[in-house]
Amino acid sequence: MFLLSTVHEADFEDQARRLGVSHFFREAYAGVPDKRDAIHGILQDHKLRPEETLFVGDMEHDIATARHGGVRSCAVLTGYDSLPKLQKALPDHIAPDMFAVAEILKRHSVPEPLPPTPTVGALIVGPDKKLLMLHTLKWSGLWGIPGGKIKPAESAEKALKREILEETGLKITGIEFALAQDCIRSREFYKPAHFVLLNYLAKTSQKKVTLNPEADDYRWCTLKECYQLKLNTPTRILLDWYKSR
Repeated sequence: MFLLSTVHEADFEDQARRLGVSHFFREAYAGVPDKRDAIHGILQDHKLRPEETLFVGDMEHDIATARHGGVRSCAVLTGYDSLPKLQKALPDHIAPDMFAVAEILKRHSVPEPLPPTPTVGALIVGPDKKLLMLHTLKWSGLWGIPGGKIKPAESAEKALKREILEETGLKITGIEFALAQDCIRSREFYKPAHFVLLNYLAKTSQKKVTLNPEADDYRWCTLKECYQLKLNTPTRILLDWYKSR
């Protein structure tokens, strides 16, 4: 077990000595202002496999650090940030205390198999020929396209129309299949998942977008402007397909 903390090194050593917990840590990294600056170095120096590593913390920054390092995150509710604030950061696990953290570690000592989940998404062309890009926390704050999971007994095209309407308020027409992508345990997505991404091209006559809580911003962009955004990988692949048409 390792410690990564913003607490001043001398203060940590004093607290660890008084509580008698120093022996639990293989190495302590204290006095680190931005934990994201250190996470990759720790993984590399100690040859830790990201898929087998859990970052436990009580602040939004801890969850962001885990995502930055490509490791799983666990928000523990015995510290600084409240439950609603930690939930907004989209941790992989939430534990009320360290006893619950121990149970999580037991359950996940062997990575769980991830059955593939079929999803649909569309690159939407607006009335002025610009493309719709959404900003979502689920994709590590990267930009992408609207879409979601196919429900049982639902056709792909019906799911696409439903998801686009739910996420953007847009009605789409001229639906054209583009390509299929495998997305297996992407480090960009907020939790381990195996998606089969069915990507489409679609049109809309509307320009006003009404977002649901899954996204916090949107932009209508030219193709050149799309590439200037910080895109998630599946969206960049779809844009490459669109560019080559």
